[in-house]
Amino acid sequence: MRLSDRTILITGGSSGIGLELARRLIEKGNTVIVTGRNEESLEKARLSLPGLETLRSDVTKPADISALYDTVASRFPKLDTLVNNAGIMRILKVDEDHDLDDLTAEIDIGLNGTMRMVQQFLPLLARQKDGLIVNVSSGLAFVPFPISPVYSAAKAGVHAYTRCLRVQLKDTSVNVVELAPPLTETRLYQAEFSKKMNGRRGMPVDVLVRKAIASIEAGKTEIRPGQSNLLKIASRVAPGLIFREFSKVQ
Repeated sequence: MRLSDRTILITGGSSGIGLELARRLIEKGNTVIVTGRNEESLEKARLSLPGLETLRSDVTKPADISALYDTVASRFPKLDTLVNNAGIMRILKVDEDHDLDDLTAEIDIGLNGTMRMVQQFLPLLARQKDGLIVNVSSGLAFVPFPISPVYSAAKAGVHAYTRCLRVQLKDTSVNVVELAPPLTETRLYQAEFSKKMNGRRGMPVDVLVRKAIASIEAGKTEIRPGQSNLLKIASRVAPGLIFREFSKVQ
């Protein structure tokens, strides 16, 4: 699939994987718009990456998504690619007190936000000759990580939803791709998870993004770089083995 001369919207694109995707895709001659909840972070991203378009929007708020659609459809009517990248990952112990509104934040952002964005933007994408939806899940969609139960559930949901979406859209002009990153060296991983993983390093963000773009261009619909591919295989041939190892992380 061609990944040049496209108009691309990336949610959660002010840092990490989203921003690196934006950087590489701009280099390939695309128009790239990123969204996020924090205006300051968006401004820093815009200043760091000439040519980047930024729009503040919160994928947990349907009104924000509707307003975003109106803006994008007006300013970028040739939008043909949606990358649902927005997400957070937390360590969460279920036997501790949690605010019920905050408890499901990973689902509200990563899963519900993905489904709402697809539903809102699908008519615009379907009007293009070669539409593309990329949903970012995780290797943990295949084997859950007990210390991050809500995140694991959210990404398993993204995986299931994406498979269904691909079937429903198979006779349309819209292609559906799932990107399941492995442990990746983002600021979030370094701050919250590297100690839990005994300092084990994740895949560099630039390496992940290069692999993702090359795989999309090669026509792959489920992209599982590095450890993610091992987790997918393990979930089929030895489903309890990796989960038991993950369960030792406290």
